[in-house]
Amino acid sequence: MNKEKFQNKYRISSIRAQWWDYGWNGAYFITICTQDRKHYFGEIQNNKMVLSEVGIIADLLWYQIPIHHKNVELGDFVVMPNHIHGILIIDNVQTGHALSQLSQHVLSPRFQNIGKNTISSIVGSYKSAVTKHANRLGYQHQWQKLFYDNIIRSNNDYQRISDYIVSNPENWAKDKFKKEDKSK
Repeated sequence: MNKEKFQNKYRISSIRAQWWDYGWNGAYFITICTQDRKHYFGEIQNNKMVLSEVGIIADLLWYQIPIHHKNVELGDFVVMPNHIHGILIIDNVQTGHALSQLSQHVLSPRFQNIGKNTISSIVGSYKSAVTKHANRLGYQHQWQKLFYDNIIRSNNDYQRISDYIVSNPENWAKDKFKKEDKSK
């Protein structure tokens, strides 16, 4: 990753697509990991996820995202021991052809709150809510600072990612986010 200076401090430049507005209509594959990949959310037993108290909070609050963000629908979702995977679908315009929606985004000025109802603001508010409720109940929990996202570009990609999410507990032994939890 390339580091550049901002206000005389080094920072990591964004890995997000510079040509894409993350508030535009689309489906997004989201992965959020815990700090140091600690197993805050539970454990895999017999290829099934057994949620801890914090895992239950993470699970319940994911399903509340559409209550707080009216333009968001949820695809498949799973809580794993040290991360979550989910699909967020932003649908700002309920009617119209996708191409016309894209041209509206490109050609018209945006007079909306920058950052409101974008993937970053949705994920940020979700992470904040999980942390707030876990802390309030006295459960240890910490997210890593960033999160991973992929723009889902086709029905085939959507199906492949959905299958990956649903089968993630069964495939935990070879999961790239798996890290033995040494805090136990």
